[in-house]
Amino acid sequence: MDDALSLPHLPAAPVSSIEEAVALMTSISEALPTTDGLACFNRMYLIVTQQMLSEVSTASFFGDPAFMTHLDVVFVNLYLEAINGFQSEPPTAPRCWSDLLANRSDTHIAPLQFALAGMSAHINHDLPIAVVKTCEDLDTAPDQGTHAADFDKVNKVLGALDQQIRESFETGVILDLDRAAAGLENLVGNFAIEAAREAAWVSAAALWRLRHDAWLSREYTDGLDLAAALAGRSLMVPLL
Repeated sequence: MDDALSLPHLPAAPVSSIEEAVALMTSISEALPTTDGLACFNRMYLIVTQQMLSEVSTASFFGDPAFMTHLDVVFVNLYLEAINGFQSEPPTAPRCWSDLLANRSDTHIAPLQFALAGMSAHINHDLPIAVVKTCEDLDTAPDQGTHAADFDKVNKVLGALDQQIRESFETGVILDLDRAAAGLENLVGNFAIEAAREAAWVSAAALWRLRHDAWLSREYTDGLDLAAALAGRSLMVPLL
């Protein structure tokens, strides 16, 4: 792989718990410069994962904390799989992740743009796949139990973290770069995470119904990847 595109060695092995995920993402943050595109997304994702660990430990928040815990682990592992796949020969990372990782050192893209592009890839592509795999692993279905209601409750978690996430981008050189990016505020305003998650749930329900047809499942997943890649490219339009 071209040295300009390669990543430093990162601890991106699969995890089996949210605690392991928090520790591993902390290590990824420590291994990368703060303005690195992957570091920018990882910083945001770490904040969310830490809060999810807290919420699944609170028996009264989710109706089925075991399901949500497993979903979170599967979800994180798709992110780690993309990191490893980007560096494999031949590369196997989804296009939506490859675009972000290939451009992670582009100084014309603001840090917050990278974070949003990573969020787009993870929600639009990875999340439907994670829901289906979690249901298969736990012998359940998206429309059973409290799964849909618990999925929606994550929006409350994300909403409560909005200020903390913004503050994580309001320090030193990161803040300077984001302030210098003309049009960044409009770009951020146009990205609706709740709508993206609603669409991801619909995609998960569709993918669940296609799961016994390998060809259709693969085609549908490829379509999710293409759509997420296109969204990510629009989020990473150079603004600096």
